[in-house]
Amino acid sequence: MERRVIVIVGATGSGKTSLSLKLAAKLNTEIISADSRQIYRTLNIGTAKPLKEELDQIKHHFIDSLNPDESFNVSKYEKESLKIIDCLHKKNKIPIVVGGSGLYIKALVEGLFNEVDTDEEFRRKLLDEREKFGNEYLYQKLIAVDKESADTMLPQNWKRVIRALEVFHLTGKPIWEFHAAHKREVDIKFLQYGLQWERELLYQNINNRVDKMISDGLVDEIKSVLEKGYSSELNSLNTVGYKEIIAYLKGEYDLERAVELIKRNTRHYAKRQMTWFRKDEMIKWFEIDQEEELEKIADSIIKDIE
Repeated sequence: MERRVIVIVGATGSGKTSLSLKLAAKLNTEIISADSRQIYRTLNIGTAKPLKEELDQIKHHFIDSLNPDESFNVSKYEKESLKIIDCLHKKNKIPIVVGGSGLYIKALVEGLFNEVDTDEEFRRKLLDEREKFGNEYLYQKLIAVDKESADTMLPQNWKRVIRALEVFHLTGKPIWEFHAAHKREVDIKFLQYGLQWERELLYQNINNRVDKMISDGLVDEIKSVLEKGYSSELNSLNTVGYKEIIAYLKGEYDLERAVELIKRNTRHYAKRQMTWFRKDEMIKWFEIDQEEELEKIADSIIKDIE
């Protein structure tokens, strides 16, 4: 029997979670999250994690797996996901991968490139520069030498930015060229589907989601995380929604400004996500203008894989 995996992608606020839940229920299967922040416990509201009752109904992998101060990377994600996929296939289930972390999806579908060596001295130099000048400084350095790779990242993804700079330093080539050349052979057919909204509708979804996060208690959630002793400098908290509220709690600006920044930065992030995913010609896109269409899309996907 052909080993298949359904992959659901799209920008934040596009309805990926809702679609995956509908599909998983119809196919009696499990969901593998491809979200680099939902893996952390206690980070619930700001990561738009599925509700507890949804998690109880459908088994999810890579959600609530780590504490905020524990480390995780895309290499671990690729290896562990393939193990889960193998287990589900042995149960005659079609796994559903869902998320907006493009690098996680790419690593799982195509394999992770990690062949260029490291330069510890150069890396220490970049870390010193980050300490002195901040993430944006390194990000601008990457834009200057490898804009295409920079377009798939955010300044706060400083580890990825440093790695891209390191690869260019060592080889004189952008890291995306190595990713493009690297292919991993696995006996799996990845069926990729994307949700695409008209930009203004997606942005309205994002604005509404942020307002709901605030009314659901995002500020109190972040206060609780910090009161547990977790550092505000953790990589898990250096993400849209959390960093703005942390700055508000530090008195850098008022709550109204924090919410405004979350909405703006989330819209920017969504734009970067779509830039990343649109490059993948293997994704079948569904145009959508209201969440009520997700049921029909789920049925269309099931028909597609039959």
